[in-house]
Amino acid sequence: MPLVQKSMSMFANQMPKVVGPRAHAVIDYAVAATFFTVGALFWNRDKRAAISSIICGVATVTNSIFTDYPGGIVKAISYHTHGRIDMGLAGLTATMPQVMGFGDEAESRFFQMQAIGETAITAMTDFNALERTESYRYREAA
Repeated sequence: MPLVQKSMSMFANQMPKVVGPRAHAVIDYAVAATFFTVGALFWNRDKRAAISSIICGVATVTNSIFTDYPGGIVKAISYHTHGRIDMGLAGLTATMPQVMGFGDEAESRFFQMQAIGETAITAMTDFNALERTESYRYREAA
């Protein structure tokens, strides 16, 4: 794991929790779209980087679709579990260049920056927000 991401993870509990569930969902889908777009852009240049980006995009959108939060469709996993998976996906993103064998190429920088961003957003997300919002449960039931 790159040093900057590891440092970000260490300070995660000290960061202000300013990202709510709805904003987090929008960010998740934007991150997935970024992975898919970059995968398409990398396709003719570096297939390993393109495939890595698409894998990360699929993992991100799958995590979002199955989460019980605004923007989730199946609602099979809790918002807390989603946050734990997000941290794992940030680690996956950071290690993809090494695993796929392009760690010393320019394309690896994209994955490092994405991992840092994912770690920061996850650290700033309030994963307890849905528990405090009873109206969310009533709105979803209606």
